[in-house]
Amino acid sequence: MARKPVRLNVYDMFWTNEYTSSLGIGVFHSGVEIFGREYAYGGHPFPMTGVFEIPPKQQDELGEQFRFKESLLLGYTDFTLDEVKLIVEELGKAFKGDQYHLINKNCNHFTSELAKILVGKEIPSWVNRLAYVSSCVPFVERCLPQEWLTPVALQQSIKEPEPERPSSRARNGTTSARETSRRHNTLI
Repeated sequence: MARKPVRLNVYDMFWTNEYTSSLGIGVFHSGVEIFGREYAYGGHPFPMTGVFEIPPKQQDELGEQFRFKESLLLGYTDFTLDEVKLIVEELGKAFKGDQYHLINKNCNHFTSELAKILVGKEIPSWVNRLAYVSSCVPFVERCLPQEWLTPVALQQSIKEPEPERPSSRARNGTTSARETSRRHNTLI
């Protein structure tokens, strides 16, 4: 079985890091890159997954406040692409958009969980240090801009959940490949 590299792509939310880097902290977004895809998490107001996929290292997909900083090799995995997709889909159930919290459940918490599954270790602690410090000093959370909650890539892919329509499954008890694919593509 071929071992595939798993990378953590880290992005500066650059204009703030200019001021905070001298304190040893920064505001970072991260995504896990594997099989030529990058998986990340962001907030939105709907009770559905907040996990999304972008081309690796594409800061423009995230929004103007993001700037690619570096890519860190986390390790190697034996999971296949299909297994990774299933893992990401399952994590998406725990990382819903309406449960995003900049301090307690953010993109770095998601990437750390995915890294633990894929390579058996968490992401480096400095990537999420501001969330840790902020959890110890509650007023810091109130100072952070709300627009950091939802990356542009996620804003563009979110639509109001459509009302349930009778499907072919309801008519004949099966799910078509097209319905399964449509549901999967909506989630990721």
